[in-house]
Amino acid sequence: MNKFSTILSHTYITKVKTKSFIFSTLITLLIIAGLANFQSIIDMFAGEDSGEIAVVDESGVYTEALQQSLAAADENIELVPFDGTVDEAKAAIQDGEYGALVVLTESEAQIFDATYFANTITESGNQMIIEQHLQQLKIAIATQASGIDEAMIAEIYAPIAFEAVALDESAKTEEELNQARGIVYVMLFVLYMTVMMYGQMIATDVATEKSSRVMEILISSAPPITHMFAKIIGIALVGLTQIGLFIIVGYTLIRSKQEELVGGVFELFGVQDTSPMIFVYAIVFFILGYLLYATLAAMLGSLVSRIEDVGQLTTPMMMLIVIAFMIAIFGLGAPESTFVTVTSYIPFFTPMIMFLRVGMLDIPIWEIALSLGIMVGTIAILAYIGAKVYSGGVLMYGRSGSLKDFKKALVLGKKEK
Repeated sequence: MNKFSTILSHTYITKVKTKSFIFSTLITLLIIAGLANFQSIIDMFAGEDSGEIAVVDESGVYTEALQQSLAAADENIELVPFDGTVDEAKAAIQDGEYGALVVLTESEAQIFDATYFANTITESGNQMIIEQHLQQLKIAIATQASGIDEAMIAEIYAPIAFEAVALDESAKTEEELNQARGIVYVMLFVLYMTVMMYGQMIATDVATEKSSRVMEILISSAPPITHMFAKIIGIALVGLTQIGLFIIVGYTLIRSKQEELVGGVFELFGVQDTSPMIFVYAIVFFILGYLLYATLAAMLGSLVSRIEDVGQLTTPMMMLIVIAFMIAIFGLGAPESTFVTVTSYIPFFTPMIMFLRVGMLDIPIWEIALSLGIMVGTIAILAYIGAKVYSGGVLMYGRSGSLKDFKKALVLGKKEK
């Protein structure tokens, strides 16, 4: 036990002190802070003066109506009637006196035509807003001229009242599904990134120790099985430390800006009114998924002697993670499909896909228990086989880049025992 804790603490401290860990943690914390202040950042830029927009109105009656429409919608656009000619207004824009120019010309068929002039038209924000309000103004004028009731026109263009209602009492409502879909997506992405990153870290760490011949010293002081699981748990603690920092900082920022973050993106991702059991299942499936892929990564890492060979040998494992993530993304739109249901019981896909089903559907508890049992059993089998392969693999040196060395490592592991 003393050897196990020594290797574990050495692995943890070494990884936490690396520049890559510190740098990635700081960058991610800055991103989290930026997301928490996203609305404030948008408002800050949106609050900047967009510049006056000159208007040349041939009729002299549309400018005021357009100004009233923009003011009613609280748009940050200031229209200024221009008394000169269109050419003089264009020259004023090029001189920087105005941000843009809108020319309104009378048209018998369409009431009026509009032309938008600017030094560059890459910034389409003001252009689209003005076009939208001019369209509304045209409809209002045409409606009034034809004698049609404006209220009737508004009723015709109003969105249809459409509501989806589930007849099954146990089924989730549309609002609950939208909230679950957001939080499940976030959890899937976190699970995907962490398992891929830390699984690769384990394989690379084992290969690094072999390439530096440190492994010969380690296996002489501690059994390979002790070293493997100390390595897995040590890097798991590194991941938990990093994720823990993200959660603490994120939670603190969310609490401090709770009123600002109500609704919008915050509500879209389902953080509001989400069942605590979703987060419990997320932790359970995350831990089991990590142990599953970490054991596999340690086993594969022990088969190579050079860091350059790690990527080639761990590619199949990474493909499994990618496939699981892609199926889960598909399942967000069709969680009850047979394909999603079947793949949720495949142990390498279970952490993501069964969690997806748990978050999106009201499935029987026995299905969750069965999937967890399959995962635990698979982890036990992988741990047993992985320990033997690891025991033999750490003794193998030379070029290696394929799974053909698996059998050789297994034989050496049995002899070592």
